[in-house]
Amino acid sequence: MKVTINDVAKLAGVSIKTVSRVMNNEPSVRQDTVDKVMAAVKQLQYQPNAAARNLASSKSYSIGYVYDNPNAYYIIDMQNGLLEACRKHGYELLIHPTNAKSTNIVNEVLDLVERSRLAGLVLTPPFSEMPELAAELDKKGIDFVRIISGSTPSDKLKNCVLIDDFTAAFRITNHLLDQGHSKLAFLCGDEEHSSSGERLAGFKAALTKRGITLNDDYIIPGTYSFESGVQGAQTLLAMADKPSAIFACNDEIAAGALFCARLSHINIPAQLAIAGFENSPFSRQTWPPLTTANQPNSIIACQAAELLFKACKQTSANANFEQPVFVPELLVRESTRA
Repeated sequence: MKVTINDVAKLAGVSIKTVSRVMNNEPSVRQDTVDKVMAAVKQLQYQPNAAARNLASSKSYSIGYVYDNPNAYYIIDMQNGLLEACRKHGYELLIHPTNAKSTNIVNEVLDLVERSRLAGLVLTPPFSEMPELAAELDKKGIDFVRIISGSTPSDKLKNCVLIDDFTAAFRITNHLLDQGHSKLAFLCGDEEHSSSGERLAGFKAALTKRGITLNDDYIIPGTYSFESGVQGAQTLLAMADKPSAIFACNDEIAAGALFCARLSHINIPAQLAIAGFENSPFSRQTWPPLTTANQPNSIIACQAAELLFKACKQTSANANFEQPVFVPELLVRESTRA
């Protein structure tokens, strides 16, 4: 038979209410009592049912992840990181894909929180970059954590996990310059994502610091997709004065550019170097493997969930907002090696 909270209370020699307080990490329980209850939990292999806890309590034990991102690898990594933190704290995760361009998106998110009785939300781009959504969540007293592109913590932001795309892009560009390239092109991601602008800014800053003149024709607008990489590379390779290196805004774009180059019988990296960003499976499954920046999305998501759980326990009077910063690390592979 399934182990219940009654079984835990009986084995630990405490009341059901005390077990509930321990499982909810309430601070007023004595440490020796916590130890007895957790020993019983471990012995019985007790798993609290978050749905039942939601019904029996005024407090919610579910958080939500709202997303609109075509990159399946990114979504899976985010989900895995959030689930790891949820299991640790006894929470359930509600995953809600939606259309960020919907005219009613703010009300849709608010309705989701109310209808599903969520304790809070983890927001990734583009939702994390919508000031109107953040303002409404604040107004309603809904806890949330944003994962956003940025390098400098700010008092104007509540709990955020920052991704320093600028510095990572600067380092990738420097690597390409160190390989002797001076004709560098950039394939952009979706313009509504701050990451695309930050990575482009890092690319331009590295060129400027090294005294390399930027060719504006080498900056190709696009989206975070394989098809965009193919189309962008086609545009670049059709030019009379072709670039010798391409920096793509993510690995999916880079994989598309690599595909296009190989169809044109261009040797990678002897004739054209290609780098991506994020270290998704795309970067490892191509040939040659792609130089990229390692963005640990599962770890980032887990950190975001931990911040959310802290926010759920704090009052506005004692709130201590955190803003950890992740700098994706350069990973050099065969696609750019001289």
